[in-house]
Amino acid sequence: MGTSLIRTNRNYRLHLSASVISNLGDGVSSLAFPWLATLLTRDAFLISLVVMAGRLPWFLFALPVGVWTDRADRQRTMVRTDLVRMLLTFGVIGLIYAALPRATEAGPAAILILGVLTFCLGTAEVFRDNAAQTIMPQIVADKDLERANGQMWSAEQVMNQFVGPPLAGALIALGVALPFGLDAASFGAAALLISALVLPAHALSPRRAFLTELKEGFVWLKDHALIRRLAIVLGITNAVFTAAITMLALYAQEILHLGAFGYGMLLTAGAAGGVLAGLIGPRIVARFGQDRTVHASMIVFASAYLVLGLFPSRLTAVIGLFGDAFGGVLWNVVTVSYRFLGWGMMPLGALLGGTIVNLSEPFVGRESALLLPFTLAGGVTVALTIYGIFRIRFPE
Repeated sequence: MGTSLIRTNRNYRLHLSASVISNLGDGVSSLAFPWLATLLTRDAFLISLVVMAGRLPWFLFALPVGVWTDRADRQRTMVRTDLVRMLLTFGVIGLIYAALPRATEAGPAAILILGVLTFCLGTAEVFRDNAAQTIMPQIVADKDLERANGQMWSAEQVMNQFVGPPLAGALIALGVALPFGLDAASFGAAALLISALVLPAHALSPRRAFLTELKEGFVWLKDHALIRRLAIVLGITNAVFTAAITMLALYAQEILHLGAFGYGMLLTAGAAGGVLAGLIGPRIVARFGQDRTVHASMIVFASAYLVLGLFPSRLTAVIGLFGDAFGGVLWNVVTVSYRFLGWGMMPLGALLGGTIVNLSEPFVGRESALLLPFTLAGGVTVALTIYGIFRIRFPE
């Protein structure tokens, strides 16, 4: 049925193609941006600022943009934001040629510019992703919606997590600017494909006061004990997770001695854990229940980060990142309705990672300092696991 939908529905075919292409670019940039930051500076705090800049728009704008998208022309929003992302990525290419040959003196200023560009790219992504998630009912019939969304998600994950990172590593080996050129081209191609959609008119949500709608969203978030407890666990988990992952490029270079392509393969191996959890997660939930599944996912989280922090090697890095992705997707299988929680802690977590490394390095040395965010993430998650076992109970 999915194949026939691609064959018979021109709009869906264009939308799927645009999504596949733009997610290839996203997968490439997920490796290329932190790697570029490490070429401009070895200062962990400055690198964490770049990661924080990319995460911050989701905290600042996700809810208001969601309200705004209900009133907007989603097709036009997607086209415009993809074109904006293309132009911003050209700006990154210009920065590479201007700053990289003199990275020693230009590093801090170049990192600041890269952070601004990353923030703008993240803001455009918030608008684009909100519009893309809500345009599907205009493209496929209600009876095909679940299958179309599933097919879209699968294609996006393959390009974003499996094809993009190793491709970025191979391109960086040929030239640092090449992955960003591919990224820019993917945004331009996606804009062209989305502009070719021929959509029926859609009914816009009734116009109510913007702040009223926004307030209702916040009230809904805080009204239930389960949601508050999940917010605590997910917020803190996201903070320590982001603190560790922010340092992953330096970890790969200085601890594992990997080049860009090896780092890309490491990310791909980790993503395989997410795919496996996506395949067997529903059966795990059916067999053991929601409570035990969530508690098990937290144990996997904790173990993954303790392995990365306490036993660093290429093999244990693969095992740790595989476990992290497996636990993350397993958690999401149960908590899919609550995934919006905890975004606010991710920018703070990014900043925390660089701060931990910089403050601890004079006392414990560079290698131990780079390992510390991973060990801290493992220890904190152990404590959260104990909290979750006693305090998180899902309704039957």
